Amino acid sequence: MFEQIVRQRVELAKTIESHTGRDGTQITSIPSLFFSRYSKETGPNYGVHKPSLCIVVQGMKEVLLSQDRFRYGPADYLVASVNLPITGQVTEGSFEIPYLALKLEFTSSKILEVLREFQMESDKKKNAKRGMYVSKIDPSLLDAVSRLVRLLDTPKDIKVPAPLIVKEIIYRVLQGEHGDMLKQIAIEGSSTHHISEVIEHIMTNYEKSFKIEELAEIANMSVSSLHRHFKEITAMSPIQFQKQLRLQEARSLLLSKSADAADVAFQVGYESPSQFSREYLRMFGLPPKEDIKRLKEEYDQREKA
Repeated sequence: MFEQIVRQRVELAKTIESHTGRDGTQITSIPSLFFSRYSKETGPNYGVHKPSLCIVVQGMKEVLLSQDRFRYGPADYLVASVNLPITGQVTEGSFEIPYLALKLEFTSSKILEVLREFQMESDKKKNAKRGMYVSKIDPSLLDAVSRLVRLLDTPKDIKVPAPLIVKEIIYRVLQGEHGDMLKQIAIEGSSTHHISEVIEHIMTNYEKSFKIEELAEIANMSVSSLHRHFKEITAMSPIQFQKQLRLQEARSLLLSKSADAADVAFQVGYESPSQFSREYLRMFGLPPKEDIKRLKEEYDQREKA
């Protein structure tokens, strides 16, 4: 089994390398499939991790979800079942052996489709669990992923086989040791499904104030149940979740245009620019102006390299 996994990884590495050739995350011709390549370790990258399967072919990566740390490499795969604000960092990657990885995003409707088609059962009354996990990879999952990736070499074949292979990949993940966590997101009436609806509401309205009672009504839960389930799935409270979204969006706005930090603070929902600056410093390690200057200098250095 080990030798088979090694062969599959080598094949995947060659294909990813042939379709990237430069550092960064790149889209592919297969819908929802992304490749990542980095020829050195990276600093922390902040963003919202969408529901997806992530496989590292070479190197190592670390993802921080609030205080939870997920470290994974070629022997593992990572799954996120809901949208989660995270910090990601490539911890192993070099010019000689670059970090290579792939991500396949999916929706709850795709999961539900697989559950129905393969008549896979799950109990909607099961308690909610963390919306992110790492599992050991197995040859059957890696084989399905390899077949999907190989379609990039014959683009005319993508349209018909790709959706079928994606279904198989989701099926393999659902059959894995933590598959029940992924099943719950698609099952209407489960606590995980209800919390996913609250997450979507916060993401769509992150710049607006909300009362916890409003979120509890969306989830059809008591306030105490909402808090418990939300923290179990996301590792943070609804307020902390919103705060991370606001700060990530503020950083993106500051990077994309010449805007004053105070104006951006109001745009993302802060009433106090000083509070925004304090929380920005706490999250990113520098005040807004200094952080954006550093990021732009790093970008210019990469462009010149």
